[in-house]
Amino acid sequence: MCLAIPAEVTKLLADDMAVVSIDGVSKEISVALIENPTIGEYVIIHVGYALTKIDPEEASRTLELLRELSMEGQAAAP
Repeated sequence: MCLAIPAEVTKLLADDMAVVSIDGVSKEISVALIENPTIGEYVIIHVGYALTKIDPEEASRTLELLRELSMEGQAAAP
């Protein structure tokens, strides 16, 4: 199963690269597949590539659902 997750663009770099924040964790990714990325925008990332831009509200809802799933998984672990 593949998972693409929302991330906020925090810094634009040379050569179609950017730094994004995923719930406070920074990661360098390629933004070559999207047009005109800007700092503060949310993108959907998968295997190090931004695939598309996403609405900030939708990004927030998705990240909250992922947090809930993570907490449920931790509670279910023996």
